[in-house]
Amino acid sequence: MGSKFVNAQSRRFTIQGPVGAIEAVEDLPSLPAGVAPRGVAVIAHPHPLFAGTMDNKVVQTLARAFVQCGWRAVRFNFRGVGATDGIHDAGRGELQDLLAVIDHASAQDAAVPLALAGFSFGSFVVSHAVEALGPQRVPQQLVLIGTAATRFDVATVPQGLHTRTLVVHGELDDTVPLADVMNWARPQTLPVTVVPGGSHFFHGQLPLLRGLVVRHLMADPERIS
Repeated sequence: MGSKFVNAQSRRFTIQGPVGAIEAVEDLPSLPAGVAPRGVAVIAHPHPLFAGTMDNKVVQTLARAFVQCGWRAVRFNFRGVGATDGIHDAGRGELQDLLAVIDHASAQDAAVPLALAGFSFGSFVVSHAVEALGPQRVPQQLVLIGTAATRFDVATVPQGLHTRTLVVHGELDDTVPLADVMNWARPQTLPVTVVPGGSHFFHGQLPLLRGLVVRHLMADPERIS
């Protein structure tokens, strides 16, 4: 599994979710005194029934990228995983878990910029969170990695969010074939960044993945919208 991502400003905590406790970790960027984070990024992990947790390497890579770019990064375990209460609910209950974490992460300032990111099953849940939040809480950034378009009904990304959305997929992903993601993205004319030779878990290519996310987060969407 490798080492867990921890920095001097990481904290593990628990919040009350729809069916009990939700275990989470917040990683803070190192910023000059008086400089606030760019916003809060909430990151969703892969399928709970296939060993997916908030400490998955791709999820940790996403957290590192957001922290590097000045965001607070919040990872959490879906119901039934780790110290989070409940049992797997095929995405329905997991969406409620994610929305509860978003509410908690934004509790001190409802206007704080929000970013959402997900890997595999987490991307599926994140897509429906965008739908559930609606126009009142549109994410400033959306990052979908290894989008689980094979077995799940991934929601359409709103057109106005396209310039602030990064979709990354491995060319040789044998868990979610690239063709399935293209079939989901094509009707939306939503660009997909393909990593040549990439697998579902981006083995040996996590630094490249991190770089792609950092480049996306540091771009100014206003210049290209």
